[in-house]
Parts: sequence; C-alpha cells; structure tokens
Amino acid sequence: MLITGQKDSPFSFKLSQEQSLIESTVREISEKEFAPKAAQIDREHRFPRENWDILVQLGLVGLPFPEEYGGAGLDHICYAIAVEELAIACATTAVMYSAHVSLCATPIHLFGSKEQKERLLKPLCTGQKMGAFALSEPGSGSDSAAATCTATLKGNEFILNGVKNWITNGAQADYYLVIAQSNPILKHKGLIAIIVEKDSPGFSFGKLEDKLGIKGSSTCQIIFENTPVPKENMLGNIGDGFKVAMVTLDGGRIGIGAQAVGIAQGAWNHALSYARQREAFGHRVCDFEAIRLMFADMQTEIDAARLLTYHASLVQDKGLQFTKEAATAKLYASEVAMRSTVKCVQIFGGYGYVTDYPAERYMRDAKITEIYEGTSEIQRLVIANQLLKGN
Repeated sequence: MLITGQKDSPFSFKLSQEQSLIESTVREISEKEFAPKAAQIDREHRFPRENWDILVQLGLVGLPFPEEYGGAGLDHICYAIAVEELAIACATTAVMYSAHVSLCATPIHLFGSKEQKERLLKPLCTGQKMGAFALSEPGSGSDSAAATCTATLKGNEFILNGVKNWITNGAQADYYLVIAQSNPILKHKGLIAIIVEKDSPGFSFGKLEDKLGIKGSSTCQIIFENTPVPKENMLGNIGDGFKVAMVTLDGGRIGIGAQAVGIAQGAWNHALSYARQREAFGHRVCDFEAIRLMFADMQTEIDAARLLTYHASLVQDKGLQFTKEAATAKLYASEVAMRSTVKCVQIFGGYGYVTDYPAERYMRDAKITEIYEGTSEIQRLVIANQLLKGN
C-alpha cells in the first residue's frame, strides 16, 4: 500500500496497481459467479467446490506465496483484499479460501524445509490440494496448550490418536495441519505440528456440523485411530507445535478480519440498494434522517475496520511481529460486522427477517467472526498482554 501526498490535499492511503488489480478482478468474478449462488449454497448447506475451481483457475489460492512454489508472489494486503471481496459476495467461499491460505499453506511456508515446501506447499499453491487446520478439540478450544490428541513416535512415523473439532474445509481438504501432543508431561513444549494427508490409514470424519451461518463451509470433526504419519511431515522439531499454532493464528486472524469487513460491506451494499427503492410514508427509506445516520455510522466503522486489517497485513509483510495488530483487526472488524449486519436487518424491516432477502444471511454469517480464530474475549486478552508485556 502506498501513502501519497496530493497537491492541496491531505495525505491519503492509495492501493498499489497490483492491489487495485486484485480488488477489481476478485470483485468482478465474485459478482458474476459467487454472489448469485450464495443464497442457494446457504439454503442447501452445499460446499461450493466449483467456486474453489474458479479461484484455482485465477491463480488466487497461492496469492501471497513465492512464485518458485507456484504462488503469485503478492503481498498480504492483496490477500486481505481478496478475502474481503469474496466475503462481500459469499462468506462461505471467503472462509474456504482463508482457511486454505492462512491456516495450512502459510505455516508450511514459514516453518517448512525446502523439501517440504516443494512437496507440500507447491500443490497447495497451485490448487492441486486444499488445506485445513486442526487445533481445537472437544475439550479445548482457545487453550491451544491443552491439546490431548497424541502423536507417539515409532521409528520414522508418528502414530496419531485423538479427535479434532471445528475443522474448516473438514471433509473437503487434502492436507491437514495438525497440532498434536508428543509428550503430555511437557505440556505446550511437547506439541508438534504435522501435515496429515486425507487418505491416511485410521483417518476418518465425524458428522458435518449444522451451523448458524457460513452453512456451505464444510465443518466437521476429524478422527485419528492409530494413524501413521511420516516424521518427514513434521514442521520444525518436537516442541515447535505451540509456536507454529500461535503464528498461524496471527495470520488467520487477519483473514477473519478481512472476512468480517467483507460481510459488513456486503450487508451495507444490499441495505443501501433496498433503502433507495423502498418507500414508506411517501418517501424513500434512505431519505429518513435516522436511516441516513445509520448508513453513515456503519460505513465509518467499516472503513476503520478495513484500515486496521490493511495495517496488520502491512506489518506482516514487513516481517515484524504482528500479534497485536492481527488481534486488534480481528476484534474490531468482527464486532463491526455484527453491529452493521444487525442494523442492515433493521433497515430492511420485516423483509430483513425472511430468507427471500440477504440481510439475515449476512447477520448469521457475521456471528462466527466473533468466535473462530479466538473469541473476542481472547482477542482482548492477547491485545492486553502485548500492550503490557514487560510491565
């Protein structure tokens, strides 16, 4: 992102040429291909594999990764823009994409050896494989160190046993980045991060979850019963799992922040279109002052959330620690998404409460952004810990 100073005007943010191109490209394809099917996907709880295929054809699934591994070599602001534009049209497609990039491909890029990047990252970047992340368990969500899924080293293999919960892309993915415990006595120092392939022996799926929102997203438990995984699939060393999980969540939170911005903006767009057409008491709904002020407040918050997300992406691209920035963006954007979508339902009135109109879907989709990748309460703790570190 560039900061440009124009004559006789204050400094302003301006997208680079590459960033603008990503924005226009993803917006065009989203409006043409994804938005028209979003309600049907939600209604039928259907995973939109055809949307994934389009993202692969456009070269978007490896967007922020080096060209040598099949990526596009673009920055994380481009990635945040892509997630937002997808979420404006279809939140299910946005989270499918975000989980693949942020939660599986990114940790392999950051922590994998050159051999692992060639073998595992390249097919993720080219779309031959879809990725997922397995951290949460039935008895532990935000407490990553409490993982009880075990990984017992036997020769050149780890034998996995346990259950992982809430796996986005669950039944659809090919590679799963699993955080498992190699030695319970060591607690977080015994955790490993390892890539498990879908067709591994003893690997099975629990039921698909029936969710409030993002209904087309494939979310399920994954189950390991004496599942052998080659030791060569471990990222880093024994004990690195906790660090891999925390860094992965930082990047994932930027993706969810961008998704939340897109959901909020999409709902706002539909509400404005409706308010311009709908009449009450002889006037357009958008001509009532109370409604106009709601639009102003919503867009102000959405713009602020977008800039926080871009800022976190910029810090990430500079190679600096971005834990606080990611948590701040995710916290604020998710709460903005919830506030904005509730107001949009209100603007639609009775029509906002029925599935014939998109407002209620955006509101349902918004809620999860306050929960996954760490709840809002966890984000506040992360931010406070970063602010008060050393005090």
